[in-house]
Amino acid sequence: MSEPRAYVEINLKAIASNIAHFKAISDAQIMAVVKADAYGHGLLEVARTAIESGASWLGTALLEEALLLRSAGITTPVLAWLTPPGDDFDAALHQSIDLSVSSLAILEEVLAAGERTGITPRIHIEVDTGMTRGGFLEEWDSFLVRLREVKGSLHIVGFWTHFARADEPDSDFTDQQMILFNVLLNALQSEAIYPEIVHAANSAASLAHSGSHKQMIRLGIAMYGLSPDVTTMGSSADLGLIPAMSIKAKLVNVKRVPALSRVGYGGTGVTDRDTQLGIVCMGYSDGLPRRADSTAGVSYNGELARLIGRVSMDQCVVDLGADSTALAGEYVTVIGEDGFSADDWASAAGTINYEITTRIATRLPRIYLR
Repeated sequence: MSEPRAYVEINLKAIASNIAHFKAISDAQIMAVVKADAYGHGLLEVARTAIESGASWLGTALLEEALLLRSAGITTPVLAWLTPPGDDFDAALHQSIDLSVSSLAILEEVLAAGERTGITPRIHIEVDTGMTRGGFLEEWDSFLVRLREVKGSLHIVGFWTHFARADEPDSDFTDQQMILFNVLLNALQSEAIYPEIVHAANSAASLAHSGSHKQMIRLGIAMYGLSPDVTTMGSSADLGLIPAMSIKAKLVNVKRVPALSRVGYGGTGVTDRDTQLGIVCMGYSDGLPRRADSTAGVSYNGELARLIGRVSMDQCVVDLGADSTALAGEYVTVIGEDGFSADDWASAAGTINYEITTRIATRLPRIYLR
């Protein structure tokens, strides 16, 4: 079997280490957030590793992601929270998937599914405390009225919210959200409804706002060893985290070119000296951001080779330097500890590390290191 032209390595031991880090700093249960194919790391492999490492819950955005977990034989409690009206709520109930209820419309569909299947829905009530995205806001009072009528038909497992600025430790906005969250929780409890699990903390809050941990923390980006925000919270190393993803790609060609050679579409890259260029077999169809600039690139034997010119669909070009010994057919490191990080690529493209890992295409095989 031939070698892949590019591949992704996922260090499952790093994920286990990152979960252990949070178990050491919090007494709360851990929900491992595995949405978006586990942030590009691989849904099933990461889910199994997280469970083995002490996570007691799994979290997905989409119902189809939760159903994939169940079809793979994973029985750990799982919450799906982005379920619009019209989703297959019957299948969710048959597969014991917890559902987030964030509007009256969703509540009614979940109740109807319960009646059809004869299964009591397990729900988590989401409230909007300042994200102004998902969760009850103006419908809250109406929801409480309706909940009084139907609470006997529901298993109310959780009560939750999501933070907008937890990755800004100097902001008091998270504290403001927690105040409103507690007010809404008290209102729910005044109806003699006591959710089993109250959860609010995402990765950033798990690191920087211990008072928000409640009964469960939801680990997303930090579980994969990446900082929620390098600028405001520090790097992975600063936070005691180990990045789990690295990427290797082959050089298709290595060529010598003179100074002032124009490179790539539009000729936007220009060599500043006689040098060697490496044509890397990975482009924006594989997930590299087209707009990335020369502050990112690859490494070869620990030496950095920066992007030159625009990233193309299936390839990109790097400046190896006049004295490089790199050869066509050899692998270079696109993301890895000996070169550029996901944070470096994010900075080079004016985006965040979340986008870098989640956009890595599934056509690149994942190799799991245990």
